[in-house]
Amino acid sequence: MRRRDTLLAAGLLPLLAACATPALRGSGDLGVIVQRARGALSLIDTSERRIIGEVGGLGDLSHASVVFSRDGRLAYVFGRDGGLTMVDLLTQRIVQRVMQAGNSIGGAISADGRLVAAQNYTPGGIKVFDARTLALLADVPAEFAPGQRSRVVGLVDLPGRRFAYSLFDADAIWITDCSDAAHPVTTRLPGIGRQPYDALVTPDGRHYIAGLFGEDGLAMVDLWADTPRAQRILNGYGRGQQPLPVYKMPHLRGWAVAGRHAYLPAIGRHEVLVVDTATWQEAGRIPVAGQPVFVMARPDGRQVWVNFAVPDYDRVQVIDTPTQRVVATLQPGQAVLHMEFTPRGEAVWISSRDANRVSVIDTRHLQTLAQLEVDAPSGIFFTARAARLGF
Repeated sequence: MRRRDTLLAAGLLPLLAACATPALRGSGDLGVIVQRARGALSLIDTSERRIIGEVGGLGDLSHASVVFSRDGRLAYVFGRDGGLTMVDLLTQRIVQRVMQAGNSIGGAISADGRLVAAQNYTPGGIKVFDARTLALLADVPAEFAPGQRSRVVGLVDLPGRRFAYSLFDADAIWITDCSDAAHPVTTRLPGIGRQPYDALVTPDGRHYIAGLFGEDGLAMVDLWADTPRAQRILNGYGRGQQPLPVYKMPHLRGWAVAGRHAYLPAIGRHEVLVVDTATWQEAGRIPVAGQPVFVMARPDGRQVWVNFAVPDYDRVQVIDTPTQRVVATLQPGQAVLHMEFTPRGEAVWISSRDANRVSVIDTRHLQTLAQLEVDAPSGIFFTARAARLGF
């Protein structure tokens, strides 16, 4: 009798096959938590609310961000040291890693999933890579004067293999079309306001909005216009008031749009600004506990969650959008750095760096559903981002 027949007769062949083949699973409910101090990712199952693995060797993740392939299987990790790493969430291993810059703070993936772009401080500019191999396809220096490059911030993906980003040192917004990745075409919009520090694109892909650190106000570009140009909105929102020292730079992203309103952090103030997205005029201000860092709308738009810079960074506040007021203050742990909603918003995951903890909270009843022990957690990213513009 052949060995295969012997094993089959003994009932061992199916058992051996099961041991050799990883359990099949989808990627739609997976995500990652950045371990800030260890250069590693905790891989998580968001439905079961548990850690399912870890991938290390990712370099300096003191300021890291992650985007995902369209199928949600691959995570592209942008490290502060300029490392760009492709991680397979199903096999739980590094597929490819390149050192593409000296100082990098994030990136984006094109709408068709074929291009990955990194935004860099050193050298200033963006680099565009093949999403399958991480081969360099384009290098766009952010040179705004002879021999002078700007740090790049606020990089977002746009429809049609385009990327929009802001030049912190050049007071400019650039839009680069990578339809032909070997020959990118860049539209430059100078003089948009002092020191754009981060940006968002609205969920419909029409408006790119950059926050300004050097002055009160924001710069907005209508990307549907035949000739895009920057215009100022909320100009002088802090006029006549003494600004506070800024302890941590706020963040802007498309998650701040809920219904017809955008909710934005006010630089150096204990306020969230409410903007009517039909007119782009101020629609209100909501007093909050400290200087807001992340202002994030629940996917259905019913709530907005806010975390804060020091000394108030142990708190999270919940804003009820119909009444435009704070309805709850939570203290999930010291040094809240990031929040991430599940795709339909029934829960939010919150990282508390100094407590070495990630809390999962029911957004309706505000009850803690789970707590995960994670070493110095910071960013939390779910694969549901793969289907959203600007994420």
